[in-house]
Amino acid sequence: YADAVKVTRHFAAIRQRPDRAIIRDEWIDRAIRAPVRETVQADGRFRRWVQVPEMENRFLRVIVLPDGETVHNAFDPLSLTEGLRHESSLLR
Repeated sequence: YADAVKVTRHFAAIRQRPDRAIIRDEWIDRAIRAPVRETVQADGRFRRWVQVPEMENRFLRVIVLPDGETVHNAFDPLSLTEGLRHESSLLR
């Protein structure tokens, strides 16, 4: 996967964790190329979401650097409710 897209060293390392190992490369690619939602963080990074039918239609969140293509992180797919709850907790 690291050959297909640019990734940070952080993401290359974190990708080895069991909770991240289930995330497929094609899901990340979908989030980068065709997100269903995108927000911009204060640091200029993008949060991009994609629905993953292969994971009971859960939502994968991918963090991309300001260049729009370098993956910094990707999170275990969540239900929409879980994802919204997580996002709202970040705003408090």
